[in-house]
Amino acid sequence: MPDTASVKTGALKRLIGPVIGPVIDPVAFDFWAAKVNPLLSWERPLARVVARQVAARDSVTLVLKPNRHVPPVQAGQHVPVTVEVDGVRLTRSYSPSSVGGKRGKGCLAITVKRIPGGRVSSHLCQNVRVGDVLELGEAFGEMTLRPEVPRWLYIAAGSGITPLMSLLRAQAAGQSRADVTLLYWARTRADLCFLDELRHLDSHQPGVRVHIILTREAALLPGEHSGRPDAALLTQLVPDLAERRVYACGTGGFVDSLRTLLADQVAGFDAEAFTLPERAAVAGAPVQVTLRRSGRVLDIPAGEALLPALEARGIHPKHGCRMGICNSCACDRISGTSENLNTGATQTEPGVVRICISAARSDMTLDL
Repeated sequence: MPDTASVKTGALKRLIGPVIGPVIDPVAFDFWAAKVNPLLSWERPLARVVARQVAARDSVTLVLKPNRHVPPVQAGQHVPVTVEVDGVRLTRSYSPSSVGGKRGKGCLAITVKRIPGGRVSSHLCQNVRVGDVLELGEAFGEMTLRPEVPRWLYIAAGSGITPLMSLLRAQAAGQSRADVTLLYWARTRADLCFLDELRHLDSHQPGVRVHIILTREAALLPGEHSGRPDAALLTQLVPDLAERRVYACGTGGFVDSLRTLLADQVAGFDAEAFTLPERAAVAGAPVQVTLRRSGRVLDIPAGEALLPALEARGIHPKHGCRMGICNSCACDRISGTSENLNTGATQTEPGVVRICISAARSDMTLDL
């Protein structure tokens, strides 16, 4: 459940908010309220870290208890997490590895893998402790439970296990029972998260089968497999492949290869990638990107994702997930040709473009 103090504050706000709300400065209120309880806030969605544990090599699970301003989260969704690092507020999105659980119905757990050079992931893994408070945003994502689907195939690579783990836990808790097979790829055994729990689910949860595939382990244990995704391995592990709907999560290249491999082979395919797939660089001169609101004209390499290209030039547009899911970075493309780096599809007509997963393929004007 939400923090008791924040619930009481919410009741007080509902009682007197219509009267004093117009004259309240939320920033000032939050500053003084935090002296009493860090979770007290006039309107900011905050969550306290109530537990911290190592999940795997370079991965940490943080259990969060939210205040009343945090909107509901469904298993499989992503949540923006905002922290302050060296005086700068930074936001990244993480998929909760569980929603609810033993510590309270309202708790969330995020499992974060430290990325070399990643300012937010490094801060969460190395510096955040029990009692610290994080700011959360509204959850997003469509890879959620669908009771009408009888057979699932979950496919995860590395930290892509987190949204699928939340779905498995929800199904094991009885929110939705289904026939589920999980294929979980990692480099080595030390890189696996939730291994003991997954083995327990495989042994004790009816309808759940878990297959571990390791690509760089010298010796395999009974029940483990090796190799990259290919037709032979998938047929061996999932003989009823054609009857299953797929949820996949991993790197862009991993998801890209699965999309090609499973085309027309499964009952449905949905995927989320936490990196862009590698694509061949486009030869030729950089393209000019004009920002209509500011009037700036920038030279950007053709084929480079627009969001990081703009950030490298000191421009910081609004963004969220950086995966093309939440639409926080969407803006109008007034002219020019863009390419969706996840799918390779190009657009030439004026319209909305998600700059975190789109590249300019010609001179372009954006409504920024």
